[in-house]
Amino acid sequence: MSTRFDYFVVFAEMRTGSNFLEANINSFPALHCLGEAFNPHFIGYPNREDCLGVSEEARNHDPLVLIEAVKAAQGLAGFRFFHDHEPRVLETVLTDPRCAKIILTRNPVESYVSWKIAQETGQWKLTNVAKRKDAKAVFDAEEFGTHLEALQAFQLRLMKALQTTGQTAFYVAYEDLQDVDVMNGLAAYLEQDDRLERLDRNLKRQNPEPLSEKVENFDEMEAALAKTDHFGLGRTPNFEARRGAAVPSYVACAKTPLLFLPVRSAPEDEIVSWMAALDGVTEDRLQSGFSQKTLRHWMRANTGHRSFCVVRHPALRAHRAFCERILNKGPKCYPEIRRTLRRVHKLPIPKEAPDAGWSLADHRAAFCAFLEFVKANLSDQTAVRADAAWGSQAGILQGMGNFALPDFVLREDELEAYLPAVALQVGVMHEATAPAPAPDTPYCLDQIYDDDIEARVAETYQRDYLVFGFGRWR
Repeated sequence: MSTRFDYFVVFAEMRTGSNFLEANINSFPALHCLGEAFNPHFIGYPNREDCLGVSEEARNHDPLVLIEAVKAAQGLAGFRFFHDHEPRVLETVLTDPRCAKIILTRNPVESYVSWKIAQETGQWKLTNVAKRKDAKAVFDAEEFGTHLEALQAFQLRLMKALQTTGQTAFYVAYEDLQDVDVMNGLAAYLEQDDRLERLDRNLKRQNPEPLSEKVENFDEMEAALAKTDHFGLGRTPNFEARRGAAVPSYVACAKTPLLFLPVRSAPEDEIVSWMAALDGVTEDRLQSGFSQKTLRHWMRANTGHRSFCVVRHPALRAHRAFCERILNKGPKCYPEIRRTLRRVHKLPIPKEAPDAGWSLADHRAAFCAFLEFVKANLSDQTAVRADAAWGSQAGILQGMGNFALPDFVLREDELEAYLPAVALQVGVMHEATAPAPAPDTPYCLDQIYDDDIEARVAETYQRDYLVFGFGRWR
C-alpha cells in the first residue's frame, strides 16, 4: 500500500499510447487503472454502465462521488484523464497532493497523424497484427493548429498547478512505454514493491512506419511545420503559449493590414467575404492558419495594423449554435456532443437530421432545452466541454486578451456603419458592407421568439447582456 497516495491519474491524450500504459499499470497486482472514468460520453470504457458501482448519471450529477469510490477501491486505483474530460473534477485532482500525477506525452505531430489514421480505418486498438488496417493521413494545417493549441493549454495548466502546489509528477514519453525499467520506475513512484520482468504484449503499435510513409501530403505538412517552427513539440510542458486565444482561427487581409478575430456562432463567413472584397481578391487569398509565432511576424511586418471582432445578440447567436452545431448534421456539427445531449441531457431532437415532420413546436421545445443545457454548461455543471460555439462572448474576448485584444468590437446590427470606418482606419475607402448572413434552418429564430425565450437567453447569458449592454433581440 502507498503511504503517499490515495489514488492516481494518468494525464494523456488520444493516440499517445495511454491504452498500452494502462495495460502495463494493470500488470502490477495492486494497481488498477479504470480507463477514462471521466469521459463525458461514457464512463470508463464504451458500453459500460458504471465504474466501481457509480453510474454515469450519478457521476454526471456529482463527479466527486466517483473520486471517493476510486480512493476507496482495493489497492491503488486511478484513471486516464484527457483535456476534454469532466472539467469539474480537474481542479480537485490537481490540487490534491494525495493524488499521484502521471503525465504521458507524445510528439503532437505523431499523435495527430495517428488520430487521423484511426479515424480513417476505425481501428483504435490493435491486438492481432494480421487484422491491421492500412490508411494514410491527410495533414490539415488549420486542424493541426487547433489540436496543438488544446494540447499546449492543457499541458501548461498541469505544469502551473504542479508548480503552485509544490507537487511533482512522473513523466512518461511515448517512447518510454517499451522500456520495462521505466515502468518499474513508475511502480517505485507509486510505492509498489512488485516489479515486471517483461511488458504486456497484447496491444501492438499500429503505425510503426516513419511519418513520410504515413502522410499522403507529407511535403505540404513538412512545409507547414517548417513555417511555424513546430519542431521538438514533444516537450509540451515547456510550451511558451499561455493563452486561450484561438489564434489559428484568426484571418488577415491579403494586402490590407487588417486582422479579424472571429467569435464562433457570430458573423464569420460574411466578414471573410467582406475582407476579400476589400482587397479585390478571392477568399482563398486571405491569410489564416496562424500560430502565435507567425501572427507576431505578421504584426511586426504590418505596422499600423488594426484588428476587430464582431459580436452578435446572444439570442441569435445561441440559436445559430443550436442549429449549426447540434440540431443539423452538417460539416460544423459536433456529433459526439449531439449524441450525449440526446442520451444524457434528454434533448428532444431526432437521432438523425430533422425531416419534414419536424414542426415549429418541436423546434421551439428543443431550443429551450438547449438553452437549459447551455446555462448549466457555462456554470460548470455538466461533463460536456464549454465550447466556444456557445460560450459567453465576454469570456471569448477575455481569452483573446491573453494574446492581444481587438482594436474594435463591432456589433452585428451596426456593421453597415462601422465596417467602412474600420477600413478607413487602415487607409482604405470601401463603402461596401458584409453580405447578410444565411438564415438558420430548418426554422429562423423570429419564428419562435417570444418573451419566454428572451428571458431564458438573458438568464443564460447574463454576463454578455451586462458587458455589452444588450437588450431584447426584437
